[in-house]
Amino acid sequence: MCKIFRNMIPYWKSVVIIVLLLCVQAYCDLALPNYTSRIIDVGIQDRGVEHVAPEAITEESYAKAQTFMNSDDIKLWKSIYDKDGSVYRLNVSDEEELDRIDDELLIPVVADYQMNKAMEQAETDPAAAEAAGGEAPDSGMPTDTAMAEYSIEDMEKMAESIGTETLMSMGVAFASECSEEAGIDMDAVQKDYLWSSGRKMLGIAFIMLAASIMVAFFAARVGAGIGRNLRNKVFRNVVSFSNGEMDKFSTASLITRNTNDVQQIQMVSSMLLRMVLYAPIIAIGGVYNVWKTGAGMGWVIGLAVIVIIGFVMLLAAVAMPKFKIMQTMVDGLNLVSREILTGLPVIRAFGREEAEEERFDKANRKLMGTQLFTNRVMTLMMPGMTLIMNCLVVLITWVSAHRIDDGTLQVGTMTAFITYSMLIVMSFLMLTMMSIMLPRAGVAADRIEEVIRTTSSVTDAAETVKLEDAKGVVEFRNVSFRYPDANENVINNISFTAEPGKVTAIIGSTGSGKSTLVNLLPRFYDVTEGSITVDGVDVRDLSLQQLRELIGFVPQKGVLFSGTIASNLRFGREDASDEEIALAAEIAQAEEFIDTKPKKYDDYISQGGANVSGGQKQRLAIARAIAKNPKIFVFDDSFSALDMKTDAKLRKALSRHVENSTEIIVAQRISTILHADQIIVLDNGEVAGMGTHSELMNSCQVYREIAESQLSQKEIAKMLGEVNE
Repeated sequence: MCKIFRNMIPYWKSVVIIVLLLCVQAYCDLALPNYTSRIIDVGIQDRGVEHVAPEAITEESYAKAQTFMNSDDIKLWKSIYDKDGSVYRLNVSDEEELDRIDDELLIPVVADYQMNKAMEQAETDPAAAEAAGGEAPDSGMPTDTAMAEYSIEDMEKMAESIGTETLMSMGVAFASECSEEAGIDMDAVQKDYLWSSGRKMLGIAFIMLAASIMVAFFAARVGAGIGRNLRNKVFRNVVSFSNGEMDKFSTASLITRNTNDVQQIQMVSSMLLRMVLYAPIIAIGGVYNVWKTGAGMGWVIGLAVIVIIGFVMLLAAVAMPKFKIMQTMVDGLNLVSREILTGLPVIRAFGREEAEEERFDKANRKLMGTQLFTNRVMTLMMPGMTLIMNCLVVLITWVSAHRIDDGTLQVGTMTAFITYSMLIVMSFLMLTMMSIMLPRAGVAADRIEEVIRTTSSVTDAAETVKLEDAKGVVEFRNVSFRYPDANENVINNISFTAEPGKVTAIIGSTGSGKSTLVNLLPRFYDVTEGSITVDGVDVRDLSLQQLRELIGFVPQKGVLFSGTIASNLRFGREDASDEEIALAAEIAQAEEFIDTKPKKYDDYISQGGANVSGGQKQRLAIARAIAKNPKIFVFDDSFSALDMKTDAKLRKALSRHVENSTEIIVAQRISTILHADQIIVLDNGEVAGMGTHSELMNSCQVYREIAESQLSQKEIAKMLGEVNE
């Protein structure tokens, strides 16, 4: 999680805004249950009356209400009313002051209310009045015994037995009846209260909606920004990798890390901001509001949270190992897919479609099996959580019913408590669900971090040397090389010099180390032993940029990029003029097929050069290197797809136009290197011979065997004569 949060540091301003918006959203979310509670308790049960002091009261009721008040209560009672004809009207509107009045006058007004009810009962039920020791109904007033029954001390004892909530309801009922007697339309009061509460709830809901939308907007932007930054970091670092690092990670794995893994982190980052930050805010607010209800049922929520955490930890323990291997399986599927799609022509040619489909299906089913297992385990979460929450509601209702019966809890308060409990449980549910997703994102973060933290084994020296007026003299001095983690050298103790205006050819059997040798010059790998110099300067002392600017490299497999023919030819030098790329194409013998294209140099080249033939692709790759106008040309078996005639014409044109550059040619065909000023013969990574064609035919058994396996002596002599001409 630390790695994920670390990626958010550049977006700290957005994160602060998100936190503030989440606080607004949580405040609104927590306010709604309280309004629901008040609608039930005040709006419905108490007819919209919130306090025990009536809005208006008749003179008779005003006097009778003072029956059980002491001198301080009477003083307060008289101070809060103004006489308006035959009616007294409340002159206090401040809620805090009204709450204080409720505390002071609750018991006296309830005592008066109870006395009035007892008198009404006596009028309608004389037997009950006599049993209570009262006067006859026609007397209009209870006896002293009846009055004593409703003493303040008794009311305080009754308050303890029936609960403050019930007592408050009785006080509100007193206020409601007094107001109605004074001519106030209580139905209108009730409707006004309900409509007012509804409008407030609607306003709060809209504020919460707006906050939620803004949170989603900023979270999505932060998540997308994190994804963009990670992809940039990974891509920039991968571009700097040497072949050694590319071999270590594999192309398929790097693609997965830069797509699927980054997507995992992007999604989880967005959810962290929307859910994980919101969960503690809503949980703390919910606990505070539960405590404010005074229901005394916190233990119910604690029990529910413990059960939820235990349930989720059980699921996580079962599913977590599978999450950790899922990304590796994605790598495997990506690798198989890439191999099959790349080698589709070969697969078709050998009739291997069914076998490759089975190979893909095997990798696909392995991934599917793991995903199904984790999904099935996670599917249990929602039904399990629903069961726990429903059980929680039943438990709260059962406990609340007893408290309502005891008069210590109201129905609306119970409803609010249930809602707050659900919010608290849902907040823990969000955290636990994220705890399931985080490990997978953590694995993805580790894999991305591994790529970002991997430094190329081929880097610039602390202090580089800059070549002025480079000539392009290349010298290999006792060069040996071993691939990373290999036990033996691939090439051993190779020394030669390649000079400008001369052609140095390298030939040998498959696996002799030809391509490896020329890959050391542009520092795709660094030599294990010895050194390679350009104009007497070790290539490791040159900056990679200057070194590779000096070299025009044509690899074994010609690689073209999507775009036009012109954009591909300008790939090495963007400022090359139209005349220069046309000349390069002419030298590479590519002009003849370019002229047949409808748009000439503006004709489209598809990805990888899929819409041109192998020979055309090689010629364009050669033209691209020529257009760069480098000091050193390296052709790594770059003429293999050309016919003999085109090969000869290309090399002849090349020798005329790049006579001041150093040419190093790796070849399999003898016909390609007959003209070379120097031929180096490799055998098992060592120099088996060095010299011209005629010298090697006499002195090198390996070279002679290669030549005789390809051409007859007559053909060799004829070709050599043509080259000399």
